[in-house]
Amino acid sequence: MKSITLQPRVKATPASRRRVLVTGGNGFIGQHLVAALHRRHEVVRVLDLQPPPSGPLSEFVQGTILDPHDVRCALDGVDTVYHLAAISHLWTANPADFERVNQHGTELMLAAAREKGVRNIVHCSTEAILFPYRRGETKRPQRVEDMPGPYTRSKFMAEQVAREAAADGLRVVIANPTVPIGPGDHNFTEPTRMLELFARKSPPLVLDSILNLVDVRDVATGLILAGDRGRTGERYILGGENVSVCELARRVGSLCNRSTNAHLLPGPVALAIGAASEWFEGQVIHRTPRVSIEAVRIALHSIPLDTRKAEIELGYLPHPIDDALADAVAWLTRREDVVRSRVPA
Repeated sequence: MKSITLQPRVKATPASRRRVLVTGGNGFIGQHLVAALHRRHEVVRVLDLQPPPSGPLSEFVQGTILDPHDVRCALDGVDTVYHLAAISHLWTANPADFERVNQHGTELMLAAAREKGVRNIVHCSTEAILFPYRRGETKRPQRVEDMPGPYTRSKFMAEQVAREAAADGLRVVIANPTVPIGPGDHNFTEPTRMLELFARKSPPLVLDSILNLVDVRDVATGLILAGDRGRTGERYILGGENVSVCELARRVGSLCNRSTNAHLLPGPVALAIGAASEWFEGQVIHRTPRVSIEAVRIALHSIPLDTRKAEIELGYLPHPIDDALADAVAWLTRREDVVRSRVPA
């Protein structure tokens, strides 16, 4: 068994400061959550597969949520857990990985948290499980069989696991971030990849779809508010502004001093492109497809989302997304400049 090391970045832990664990703390949302927790003077521990590239950390446990030893080590002395660790991309070469990490990883984490006496857990879910995937049945509760692919099925089941734990007496609050944007997405999740595409050139065709965009820093704040004020077993949507993909392309083009005149791509054509991308890129040349079938299905069924519950109960107040878009484009531009500077002339 590999060794697990706690790497302290502070000299001592005052008794008055609580220790919090962020699983997946080096991901896009996770790194902003860690920074926000530090600004509150929390003692932060991160459980992740890879060490952080930079930034303040109190403690770091290198490990996986699928290893009970890693999880128990990470939970020692912890008061609150923010459970973000998951496969967040919408495609993987082995679809069974979604269930193994997203669902069973959540089961293991919650069981270990109960064993360790953790008092407070925030489970980070996704907006993608909220859309009406069955036409004409918008008011019927969602079922796992309604989900459009293995990613959403795994996240739906992970949220069910969290709800069952809450019903069984564990204090678990569920947060559903929408589409996070902003700087620092080193893992290049789908939203950032889309922004990069729009920043590079004007897209001739886009899906007729609505996205609820949110500043990733607002998501971090919302997760903390959910832990502080959320009701056990309740779901809170952490969103921002509902924007069409056409409007998003226009705004990114404006930030890049370029006009955009995108046309709508029919859904069946987009699904065909997704299938071709998964086959050629995923199976033939073995790289992550630029477009996945599940991503297209999610986009085709997306609807405007409402954050009023989080605003009323948590005091969640998302900012306009223009600053987040500008920061994301600036970060992408700086990253591209660094990459170019490293290429030999």
